[in-house]
Amino acid sequence: MRAIVLEEPERLSLAEREEPGDPGPGEALVRVHRVGICGTDIAGYLGRMPFFTYPVIPGHELGVEVLATGRGVEGLTPGDRCSVEPYINDPESHASRNRRPNCCESLEVLGVHRDGGLRPRFNLPARKLHPSKVLGYEQLALVETLAIGCHAVDRGAARGGEQVLVIGAGPIGLAVIEFLRVARCRITVLDLSVKRLDFCRDVMGVEHAVPVQGEVEEQLVELTGGRRFPLVIDATGSHESMSQAAHHVAAAGRLVFVGITTRELHFPHPLLHRREMTLLASRNALPGDFRRILDLIAEGTIDTVPWITHRSGFEDLVECFPTYTRTETGVIKAMVSLDDE
Repeated sequence: MRAIVLEEPERLSLAEREEPGDPGPGEALVRVHRVGICGTDIAGYLGRMPFFTYPVIPGHELGVEVLATGRGVEGLTPGDRCSVEPYINDPESHASRNRRPNCCESLEVLGVHRDGGLRPRFNLPARKLHPSKVLGYEQLALVETLAIGCHAVDRGAARGGEQVLVIGAGPIGLAVIEFLRVARCRITVLDLSVKRLDFCRDVMGVEHAVPVQGEVEEQLVELTGGRRFPLVIDATGSHESMSQAAHHVAAAGRLVFVGITTRELHFPHPLLHRREMTLLASRNALPGDFRRILDLIAEGTIDTVPWITHRSGFEDLVECFPTYTRTETGVIKAMVSLDDE
Protein backbone atom coordinates (compact mmCIF):
# COMPACT_ATOMS: atom_id res chain seq x y z
CA MET A 1 0.00 0.00 0.00
CA ARG A 2 1.14 3.54 -0.64
CA ALA A 3 0.25 6.69 1.21
CA ILE A 4 -1.68 9.51 -0.40
CA VAL A 5 0.61 12.49 -0.93
CA LEU A 6 -0.99 15.87 -0.33
CA GLU A 7 1.00 18.27 -2.47
CA GLU A 8 1.17 22.05 -2.40
CA PRO A 9 1.47 22.85 -6.15
CA GLU A 10 -1.64 23.54 -8.20
CA ARG A 11 -4.00 23.60 -5.25
CA LEU A 12 -7.28 24.40 -6.94
CA SER A 13 -9.92 26.47 -5.22
CA LEU A 14 -13.36 24.90 -4.88
CA ALA A 15 -14.67 27.11 -7.68
CA GLU A 16 -11.97 25.83 -10.06
CA ARG A 17 -12.69 22.13 -9.64
CA GLU A 18 -14.62 20.16 -12.27
CA GLU A 19 -18.39 20.62 -12.16
CA PRO A 20 -20.71 17.60 -12.40
CA GLY A 21 -23.42 17.29 -15.02
CA ASP A 22 -27.16 17.46 -14.44
CA PRO A 23 -28.60 14.68 -12.25
CA GLY A 24 -29.96 11.68 -14.11
CA PRO A 25 -33.17 9.77 -13.37
CA GLY A 26 -33.37 8.91 -9.68
CA GLU A 27 -30.37 11.10 -8.87
CA ALA A 28 -29.80 14.33 -6.96
CA LEU A 29 -27.12 16.97 -7.38
CA VAL A 30 -25.80 18.05 -3.99
CA ARG A 31 -23.52 20.76 -2.68
CA VAL A 32 -21.18 19.55 0.05
CA HIS A 33 -20.98 21.78 3.13
CA ARG A 34 -19.27 19.56 5.74
CA VAL A 35 -17.09 16.45 5.61
CA GLY A 36 -16.17 14.46 8.72
CA ILE A 37 -12.77 12.77 8.80
CA CYS A 38 -12.82 9.20 10.10
CA GLY A 39 -10.46 6.29 10.61
CA THR A 40 -11.12 5.02 7.08
CA ASP A 41 -9.93 8.34 5.61
CA ILE A 42 -6.84 8.31 7.82
CA ALA A 43 -6.02 4.70 6.91
CA GLY A 44 -6.40 5.58 3.25
CA TYR A 45 -4.10 8.58 3.62
CA LEU A 46 -1.50 6.36 5.30
CA GLY A 47 -1.84 3.68 2.61
CA ARG A 48 -3.26 1.15 5.06
CA MET A 49 -6.82 0.78 3.79
CA PRO A 50 -6.95 -2.34 1.60
CA PHE A 51 -10.40 -1.50 0.24
CA PHE A 52 -9.40 1.85 -1.23
CA THR A 53 -9.31 2.11 -5.02
CA TYR A 54 -6.49 4.58 -5.64
CA PRO A 55 -6.65 7.34 -6.70
CA VAL A 56 -9.93 8.29 -5.02
CA ILE A 57 -11.53 11.41 -3.59
CA PRO A 58 -12.18 10.62 0.10
CA GLY A 59 -15.13 11.70 2.20
CA HIS A 60 -18.16 9.66 3.24
CA GLU A 61 -19.38 11.50 6.37
CA LEU A 62 -21.29 14.28 4.69
CA GLY A 63 -23.64 17.17 5.36
CA VAL A 64 -25.02 18.33 2.01
CA GLU A 65 -27.58 20.62 0.36
CA VAL A 66 -29.80 19.47 -2.50
CA LEU A 67 -29.30 21.66 -5.58
CA ALA A 68 -31.39 19.77 -8.14
CA THR A 69 -33.14 16.45 -8.63
CA GLY A 70 -33.55 14.21 -11.66
CA ARG A 71 -36.64 12.63 -13.12
CA GLY A 72 -38.63 10.40 -10.79
CA VAL A 73 -37.23 11.76 -7.52
CA GLU A 74 -39.83 12.42 -4.83
CA GLY A 75 -39.57 13.79 -1.32
CA LEU A 76 -36.58 16.06 -2.00
CA THR A 77 -36.52 19.68 -3.10
CA PRO A 78 -33.67 22.13 -3.78
CA GLY A 79 -32.45 23.63 -0.53
CA ASP A 80 -33.05 20.53 1.59
CA ARG A 81 -30.27 19.78 4.08
CA CYS A 82 -29.37 16.08 4.15
CA SER A 83 -27.16 13.42 5.61
CA VAL A 84 -25.72 10.98 3.10
CA GLU A 85 -25.94 7.20 3.34
CA PRO A 86 -22.71 6.50 1.45
CA TYR A 87 -23.24 2.79 0.73
CA ILE A 88 -24.13 2.54 -2.97
CA ASN A 89 -25.82 -0.83 -3.39
CA ASP A 90 -27.58 -2.67 -6.20
CA PRO A 91 -31.28 -2.68 -5.24
CA GLU A 92 -31.75 -5.98 -7.13
CA SER A 93 -28.99 -7.88 -5.31
CA HIS A 94 -29.77 -10.78 -2.98
CA ALA A 95 -28.75 -8.83 0.14
CA SER A 96 -30.67 -5.69 -0.88
CA ARG A 97 -33.83 -7.65 -1.64
CA ASN A 98 -33.54 -9.15 1.86
CA ARG A 99 -33.40 -5.68 3.43
CA ARG A 100 -29.66 -5.79 3.98
CA PRO A 101 -28.30 -3.22 1.49
CA ASN A 102 -25.40 -2.57 3.86
CA CYS A 103 -23.75 -5.83 2.76
CA CYS A 104 -24.79 -5.90 -0.90
CA GLU A 105 -22.55 -8.18 -2.95
CA SER A 106 -21.59 -5.31 -5.30
CA LEU A 107 -21.53 -2.56 -2.67
CA GLU A 108 -19.42 0.53 -3.37
CA VAL A 109 -18.81 3.03 -0.58
CA LEU A 110 -18.35 6.70 -1.39
CA GLY A 111 -14.79 7.77 -0.67
CA VAL A 112 -13.53 4.17 -0.64
CA HIS A 113 -14.50 2.27 -3.79
CA ARG A 114 -15.64 5.34 -5.72
CA ASP A 115 -15.07 9.10 -5.40
CA GLY A 116 -16.47 10.57 -2.20
CA GLY A 117 -17.64 13.94 -1.00
CA LEU A 118 -14.50 15.99 -0.44
CA ARG A 119 -15.48 18.10 -3.47
CA PRO A 120 -17.91 20.96 -4.00
CA ARG A 121 -20.73 19.16 -5.84
CA PHE A 122 -21.57 15.71 -7.12
CA ASN A 123 -24.48 13.51 -8.18
CA LEU A 124 -25.63 10.46 -6.25
CA PRO A 125 -28.75 8.27 -5.98
CA ALA A 126 -31.44 10.35 -4.31
CA ARG A 127 -32.48 7.34 -2.21
CA LYS A 128 -29.21 7.78 -0.31
CA LEU A 129 -30.20 11.20 1.03
CA HIS A 130 -31.85 11.63 4.43
CA PRO A 131 -33.24 15.15 4.88
CA SER A 132 -33.71 17.14 8.06
CA LYS A 133 -35.42 20.49 8.49
CA VAL A 134 -33.77 21.26 11.83
CA LEU A 135 -30.21 19.88 11.91
CA GLY A 136 -27.11 21.79 10.83
CA TYR A 137 -24.53 20.50 8.38
CA GLU A 138 -22.05 19.42 11.08
CA GLN A 139 -24.73 17.37 12.80
CA LEU A 140 -25.72 15.83 9.48
CA ALA A 141 -22.10 14.91 8.74
CA LEU A 142 -21.91 12.99 12.03
CA VAL A 143 -24.88 10.76 11.31
CA GLU A 144 -22.92 8.17 9.34
CA THR A 145 -20.39 7.62 12.14
CA LEU A 146 -23.21 7.25 14.64
CA ALA A 147 -25.03 4.86 12.30
CA ILE A 148 -22.09 2.43 12.38
CA GLY A 149 -22.39 2.26 16.17
CA CYS A 150 -26.17 2.03 16.03
CA HIS A 151 -26.06 -0.98 13.71
CA ALA A 152 -23.37 -2.73 15.78
CA VAL A 153 -25.41 -2.36 18.97
CA ASP A 154 -28.49 -3.69 17.17
CA ARG A 155 -26.46 -6.65 15.88
CA GLY A 156 -25.46 -7.42 19.46
CA ALA A 157 -29.07 -7.14 20.67
CA ALA A 158 -28.01 -5.03 23.66
CA ARG A 159 -30.45 -5.03 26.55
CA GLY A 160 -31.05 -2.45 29.27
CA GLY A 161 -28.99 -3.03 32.41
CA GLU A 162 -26.65 -5.45 30.63
CA GLN A 163 -22.90 -5.19 31.22
CA VAL A 164 -21.20 -4.51 27.89
CA LEU A 165 -17.52 -4.28 27.04
CA VAL A 166 -16.47 -1.96 24.20
CA ILE A 167 -12.92 -2.52 22.99
CA GLY A 168 -11.55 0.55 21.23
CA ALA A 169 -12.49 4.17 21.98
CA GLY A 170 -11.96 5.67 18.54
CA PRO A 171 -14.89 7.30 16.70
CA ILE A 172 -16.57 3.97 15.95
CA GLY A 173 -16.16 2.78 19.53
CA LEU A 174 -17.61 6.08 20.73
CA ALA A 175 -20.57 5.65 18.38
CA VAL A 176 -21.12 2.19 19.87
CA ILE A 177 -20.99 3.69 23.37
CA GLU A 178 -23.55 6.34 22.37
CA PHE A 179 -26.12 3.71 21.47
CA LEU A 180 -25.35 1.53 24.44
CA ARG A 181 -26.18 4.62 26.51
CA VAL A 182 -29.46 4.96 24.62
CA ALA A 183 -30.15 1.30 25.43
CA ARG A 184 -29.30 2.01 29.11
CA CYS A 185 -26.53 -0.56 29.31
CA ARG A 186 -23.71 -0.61 31.85
CA ILE A 187 -20.62 0.19 29.84
CA THR A 188 -16.94 -0.70 30.27
CA VAL A 189 -14.49 0.58 27.65
CA LEU A 190 -10.98 -0.74 27.01
CA ASP A 191 -8.38 1.30 25.09
CA LEU A 192 -4.68 2.12 24.82
CA SER A 193 -5.17 5.89 24.93
CA VAL A 194 -5.58 7.53 28.33
CA LYS A 195 -6.93 10.68 26.67
CA ARG A 196 -9.69 8.75 24.95
CA LEU A 197 -10.52 6.88 28.14
CA ASP A 198 -10.78 10.20 29.97
CA PHE A 199 -13.19 11.41 27.27
CA CYS A 200 -15.29 8.27 27.71
CA ARG A 201 -15.40 8.69 31.46
CA ASP A 202 -15.78 12.46 31.75
CA VAL A 203 -17.86 13.30 28.69
CA MET A 204 -19.73 10.11 27.83
CA GLY A 205 -20.20 8.90 31.39
CA VAL A 206 -19.09 5.27 30.98
CA GLU A 207 -19.04 3.22 34.17
CA HIS A 208 -15.50 1.85 33.79
CA ALA A 209 -12.67 3.07 31.53
CA VAL A 210 -9.84 0.54 31.57
CA PRO A 211 -6.36 1.13 30.06
CA VAL A 212 -4.65 -1.71 28.22
CA GLN A 213 -1.87 -2.42 30.69
CA GLY A 214 -1.03 -5.05 33.27
CA GLU A 215 -3.43 -7.91 33.97
CA VAL A 216 -6.36 -6.62 31.93
CA GLU A 217 -8.28 -9.89 31.75
CA GLU A 218 -8.18 -10.34 35.52
CA GLN A 219 -9.41 -6.78 36.00
CA LEU A 220 -12.30 -7.28 33.60
CA VAL A 221 -13.30 -10.56 35.23
CA GLU A 222 -13.34 -8.79 38.59
CA LEU A 223 -15.55 -5.97 37.24
CA THR A 224 -18.18 -8.55 36.25
CA GLY A 225 -18.07 -10.57 39.44
CA GLY A 226 -16.33 -13.41 37.63
CA ARG A 227 -19.00 -13.79 34.94
CA ARG A 228 -17.34 -11.82 32.15
CA PHE A 229 -19.47 -9.78 29.71
CA PRO A 230 -22.68 -11.01 28.07
CA LEU A 231 -21.93 -8.65 25.15
CA VAL A 232 -18.50 -7.61 23.81
CA ILE A 233 -18.12 -5.26 20.84
CA ASP A 234 -14.65 -4.89 19.33
CA ALA A 235 -14.23 -1.65 17.38
CA THR A 236 -10.44 -1.67 17.03
CA GLY A 237 -9.79 -3.23 13.64
CA SER A 238 -6.75 -4.88 15.25
CA HIS A 239 -6.44 -8.59 14.55
CA GLU A 240 -4.64 -9.04 17.87
CA SER A 241 -7.42 -7.35 19.85
CA MET A 242 -10.13 -9.16 17.90
CA SER A 243 -8.46 -12.53 18.52
CA GLN A 244 -8.29 -11.81 22.24
CA ALA A 245 -11.85 -10.47 22.51
CA ALA A 246 -13.47 -13.91 22.83
CA HIS A 247 -11.77 -14.38 26.19
CA HIS A 248 -13.88 -11.56 27.65
CA VAL A 249 -17.26 -13.03 26.64
CA ALA A 250 -19.51 -14.69 29.22
CA ALA A 251 -21.24 -18.04 28.82
CA ALA A 252 -24.02 -17.77 26.21
CA GLY A 253 -22.66 -14.31 25.36
CA ARG A 254 -22.34 -12.42 22.07
CA LEU A 255 -19.24 -11.04 20.38
CA VAL A 256 -19.59 -8.39 17.68
CA PHE A 257 -16.75 -7.39 15.35
CA VAL A 258 -17.36 -3.92 13.92
CA GLY A 259 -13.71 -3.07 13.15
CA ILE A 260 -12.11 -4.26 9.92
CA THR A 261 -8.91 -6.22 9.45
CA THR A 262 -7.51 -8.25 6.56
CA ARG A 263 -5.43 -10.37 8.93
CA GLU A 264 -6.47 -13.78 10.20
CA LEU A 265 -8.11 -14.08 13.62
CA HIS A 266 -7.01 -16.85 15.99
CA PHE A 267 -8.82 -18.18 19.03
CA PRO A 268 -9.31 -21.71 20.36
CA HIS A 269 -12.57 -23.29 19.27
CA PRO A 270 -13.22 -24.90 22.69
CA LEU A 271 -13.43 -21.36 24.13
CA LEU A 272 -16.36 -20.58 21.82
CA HIS A 273 -17.87 -24.05 22.16
CA ARG A 274 -17.82 -24.31 25.96
CA ARG A 275 -19.46 -20.92 26.38
CA GLU A 276 -21.74 -21.39 23.36
CA MET A 277 -20.92 -17.91 22.09
CA THR A 278 -22.62 -16.11 19.24
CA LEU A 279 -20.11 -14.51 16.89
CA LEU A 280 -21.41 -11.61 14.78
CA ALA A 281 -20.07 -9.25 12.13
CA SER A 282 -21.40 -5.72 11.75
CA ARG A 283 -20.92 -3.92 8.43
CA ASN A 284 -21.92 -0.33 7.70
CA ALA A 285 -25.52 0.56 8.65
CA LEU A 286 -29.11 0.40 7.41
CA PRO A 287 -31.31 3.19 6.03
CA GLY A 288 -33.50 3.08 9.12
CA ASP A 289 -30.47 3.77 11.31
CA PHE A 290 -29.98 7.12 9.57
CA ARG A 291 -33.60 8.14 10.06
CA ARG A 292 -33.53 7.09 13.70
CA ILE A 293 -30.36 9.07 14.39
CA LEU A 294 -31.74 12.23 12.78
CA ASP A 295 -34.66 12.05 15.21
CA LEU A 296 -32.45 11.30 18.24
CA ILE A 297 -30.23 14.32 17.53
CA ALA A 298 -33.22 16.58 16.85
CA GLU A 299 -34.91 15.65 20.13
CA GLY A 300 -31.67 16.10 22.13
CA THR A 301 -31.17 12.46 23.11
CA ILE A 302 -27.80 12.55 21.34
CA ASP A 303 -25.60 15.63 21.78
CA THR A 304 -23.10 15.96 18.93
CA VAL A 305 -21.29 19.01 20.34
CA PRO A 306 -18.54 17.10 22.26
CA TRP A 307 -17.70 14.99 19.23
CA ILE A 308 -16.11 17.70 17.08
CA THR A 309 -12.69 18.55 18.49
CA HIS A 310 -10.94 19.83 15.36
CA ARG A 311 -12.05 21.94 12.40
CA SER A 312 -10.44 23.10 9.18
CA GLY A 313 -11.37 24.71 5.90
CA PHE A 314 -10.84 22.93 2.60
CA GLU A 315 -7.89 25.15 1.69
CA ASP A 316 -6.19 24.36 5.03
CA LEU A 317 -6.62 20.59 4.82
CA VAL A 318 -3.17 19.82 3.36
CA GLU A 319 -1.57 21.40 6.40
CA CYS A 320 -4.02 20.07 8.99
CA PHE A 321 -4.62 16.49 7.88
CA PRO A 322 -1.36 14.94 9.18
CA THR A 323 -2.27 16.09 12.70
CA TYR A 324 -5.50 14.08 12.51
CA THR A 325 -3.45 10.87 12.25
CA ARG A 326 -1.91 11.36 15.70
CA THR A 327 -3.94 10.42 18.78
CA GLU A 328 -1.76 12.61 21.00
CA THR A 329 -3.40 15.67 19.41
CA GLY A 330 -6.62 14.66 21.16
CA VAL A 331 -8.64 14.43 17.96
CA ILE A 332 -12.00 12.72 18.31
CA LYS A 333 -13.69 13.99 15.16
CA ALA A 334 -12.26 16.48 12.67
CA MET A 335 -14.69 18.41 10.49
CA VAL A 336 -13.83 20.01 7.16
CA SER A 337 -15.84 23.00 5.93
CA LEU A 338 -16.35 23.49 2.21
CA ASP A 339 -18.12 26.83 2.68
CA ASP A 340 -17.85 29.93 4.85
CA GLU A 341 -20.88 29.19 7.04
